[in-house]
Amino acid sequence: MLKHRGFPGRLPGTDHQFIIRRANKAGATKIVRRERYRDRSPADRRADAGFMAALWDHFGEEPFERGNLDAGRLSWLIGREVVPAAEPFDPASYEQLLKIDLKRAQASFPEVFADPDAFDWGGVDEDEDD
Repeated sequence: MLKHRGFPGRLPGTDHQFIIRRANKAGATKIVRRERYRDRSPADRRADAGFMAALWDHFGEEPFERGNLDAGRLSWLIGREVVPAAEPFDPASYEQLLKIDLKRAQASFPEVFADPDAFDWGGVDEDEDD
């Protein structure tokens, strides 16, 4: 499993996790598309925006390997703002290539692209040594 060095471990000040520390011995957790209903809490919406900001800061428009990115957090974006970069799509693979669908991401999270410094990671809880 590829570890994305320098990727924020979680949204600062919350328990919303962005990465996992080690591979699951039983295999990668499957990514399943989750519906984002209008009544989701503001904290959950902020976590989605924070994760998108981290993906954009770290990868931009380039394809990236799933690696140690949290399956639960990816599940909120998959099939919309994050799409498979290679076919066939294997939702239970740490090696699956993904990419940001820029138009959809900009439409869903305009604040992330309007102000790139909106999320101040400040080195807090970044995965630097594991």
